[in-house]
Amino acid sequence: MNDNAPLMYMWVGPSPTVWLLQTETFEVFFNSSKHITKSNFYDFFNPWFRNGLLISTGDKWRTRRRLITPTFHFKILSDFLHEFNDQSEVMVRKLDQMAGTGEEFDVFPFITLCALDIICGTAMGKSLNAQDNADSDYVRAIHRMTDLIQVRQKSPWYWSDLIFKSFGPGREFEETLRILHDFTRSVIEERSEQFQKQLESQSQDGFDIVEDPDKPVAIGGRKRLAFLDMLLYASVGETKLTNADIQEEVDVLMFAGHDTTASAATWAIFLIGSHPEVQRKVHEEMDRVMSDPDQKPTIDDLREMKYLECCIKESLRLYPSVPVFARTLSEDCVIGGHDVPKGVTAAISAHNVHRNPKHWPDAERFDPERFFPENSVGRHPYAYIPFSAGLRNCVGQKFALAEEKVLLSSIFRRFRVETTQQRDDLMPMGDVVLRPKNGVRVKLHRRE
Repeated sequence: MNDNAPLMYMWVGPSPTVWLLQTETFEVFFNSSKHITKSNFYDFFNPWFRNGLLISTGDKWRTRRRLITPTFHFKILSDFLHEFNDQSEVMVRKLDQMAGTGEEFDVFPFITLCALDIICGTAMGKSLNAQDNADSDYVRAIHRMTDLIQVRQKSPWYWSDLIFKSFGPGREFEETLRILHDFTRSVIEERSEQFQKQLESQSQDGFDIVEDPDKPVAIGGRKRLAFLDMLLYASVGETKLTNADIQEEVDVLMFAGHDTTASAATWAIFLIGSHPEVQRKVHEEMDRVMSDPDQKPTIDDLREMKYLECCIKESLRLYPSVPVFARTLSEDCVIGGHDVPKGVTAAISAHNVHRNPKHWPDAERFDPERFFPENSVGRHPYAYIPFSAGLRNCVGQKFALAEEKVLLSSIFRRFRVETTQQRDDLMPMGDVVLRPKNGVRVKLHRRE
């Protein structure tokens, strides 16, 4: 294949697909207001997410996007920061039991359970305690569901609902789905009932339901705001949301808000731990920004973690959490001088884009300094797309970056990470989310 070819045609099962290979061809994908429908590979998420933000399209997607975007405003992240810090402290206490023993272990499950506790607390205001109870029905179900979806995506013979349910893991899928939906539904119904009582009480007292429309208060006597609280407030505005509507978005966030973040943080731990000079600079920054190892980072502290942010970005360049983006073209168009018909799937591999030598010299080398401001000048805007780009970019990218900073700073403030694998040993699995097949095995040493 010509390295400068603008695109490549291929069939993925019964679906004609065109892979966009050069950043110059991405305009139709990222900037078009017409080609916003996700490819049919996302249809396998429909039973779980129904028609939430991740897979909805058209007017519904536009309405939900306008509604949800303000809930991830950086000011609101200060409310979520408490949950980031509290759950990170739980994780660090568990990691401390492994430190100094010389024992090698897989750090990925620790990060994953912490991220799941964080998203459950911030999305629903519900304590899941996954880090202390990894064998709960919901924890097992959310991990198993992604595996089942990936099995189906990779197996064209399971694309038929009849075959999947009759001869495949369809029954397990339905039971897993029931556990997930029952849990989020019960939390939403409980919070909705509390919300209605709060509305009635405020109405009787003659107060508006929201004193500050940009920052509603937590519902049901809770001290901290949750994503669910903000959706319930939005449900009494111009955009009416039912409990079922709210559940669509909460279920999306429970998946997208923990799996991708956990993977990104784990890859960063491996890469920083594999490069002693980089780790030394991270430690120096931690010591400068947060001299007290028991101090919990504030929003201002996170802003000062500039080198750590570069490490996270470089990790996402090499191991983007979502390795492929795909859309269904809504009309005939011309891409890179080639006619591409309506209905074709257009796909972009972030994994390949991030290794394009035109934009990334010595692309396989881990070098956080690529993201220093002076080294980023003139870089093509689509050369780096870990959160997608354009109209359908990731609405929670600021949330994710802040969470990863808290997770990683909690670890590197206290420990020196020694990796025991080479990059070739990790075998990234390019499924819905890019995970290390063999985990990330490390040894931890307490810092003096």
